[in-house]
Amino acid sequence: MSIDYVKAGPVATFTLRNGKVNPLTGEMHRQMHDALVDFLADPELKVGILTGAGERAFSAGDDIKTDDPVTGDPVTDLLTVMSPTHVAAGSDSFEWANDVLRLDRTKPIIGAVRGWCLGRGLEYLVLLTDIRIATPDAKFGLPEIAYGMGGLGGTMQLTRRLPATTAWEMALTGEPIDAAEALRIHLVNRVVAPEDLMPEAERIAVLIARHPLLAIRVEMEALRRSENLSPDDAYALGTHLYRLQRLALGESDVQDTFLYKR
Repeated sequence: MSIDYVKAGPVATFTLRNGKVNPLTGEMHRQMHDALVDFLADPELKVGILTGAGERAFSAGDDIKTDDPVTGDPVTDLLTVMSPTHVAAGSDSFEWANDVLRLDRTKPIIGAVRGWCLGRGLEYLVLLTDIRIATPDAKFGLPEIAYGMGGLGGTMQLTRRLPATTAWEMALTGEPIDAAEALRIHLVNRVVAPEDLMPEAERIAVLIARHPLLAIRVEMEALRRSENLSPDDAYALGTHLYRLQRLALGESDVQDTFLYKR
């Protein structure tokens, strides 16, 4: 079980790999955290792709058959649950997932989904990716309520990224939606044949990677941080970031880029 992290030019690919349906373990959350930290720090990398190994699943969510390591001390265990900063170095606690999702991500990631995408797998997809491609057999769901684990499926974030009625229905019924419905509600950008899944994700990654890294970061900042601003404040933020970007890149640097030479 692992997170395969592969760099190829300006593109990094993260592959969830753990058996037939790629359930996520505490160790895998820790590996994902370390890989993302490297991805964000590497100046040669501009965009990522997140996918699952095999044909059956992107990820079936957290592996409920794997025990979460505990110390046996109630106070220490409570602090671990309340704050990811209390995860001991080298520990394979599921709390590493919180560290993953709280990273200040400044580079885009494309999600490529085939088969089941459930629970924490769906949370990863929604919170770690910005553009999403799926195959017709993809299914997305939040089954936590059926296991008495309500509140662990990222539903608080889903209501910000999906129609609220859809997020409520998925969370309260535990029933999955198919690729066609995911496309209709804009959970995914497009649905492609299985053989086209990774080529399409790579094609989009190339389109993004041709741009200056600073411009990509500014676009990410403007889009993400303006989500909860008023229209006037969002416009002011975008204008400010644009001016800083032009100052940093310089007029000649912008005009010498590939797109301006066509």
